[in-house]
Amino acid sequence: MPSSSQAHAAASGDTAPFYSVSQLAKQLGVTARTIRFYEDKGLVAPQRAGTARVYTHRDRARLVLILRGKKLGFSLREIRDYLDLYDADPTHHLQTRQLLVLVRKRVAKLQEQRVAIDQSLAELTEIDRQCEAVLASQAE
Repeated sequence: MPSSSQAHAAASGDTAPFYSVSQLAKQLGVTARTIRFYEDKGLVAPQRAGTARVYTHRDRARLVLILRGKKLGFSLREIRDYLDLYDADPTHHLQTRQLLVLVRKRVAKLQEQRVAIDQSLAELTEIDRQCEAVLASQAE
């Protein structure tokens, strides 16, 4: 548990082993509400210094992974399972295997979406061309 001086250092912006929610939010480019959401979901568990939440380097690292996972399209459940493996497997082999499975599934899904997007773009381009032709013929 951080001492009151450590919590004060975290709150004042000093380089300390702890961060306030506002410091983390600013560093990570998210809102404090976002961080609290992940806390409510059990993905991070800050310590308390009185009534203030204080986050460790480990919490910050977990938040970085959570945000990266969300950006890449992973569900919170997938992210939670991945993070849980970190503590369960000190060698991180299980975590790496799990990540590989998740990444391959996500790549396959994105490739399917790319095909669907390419088809939609081709169809929309054809509709655009047809509309331009109709308008051009009406203008004559």
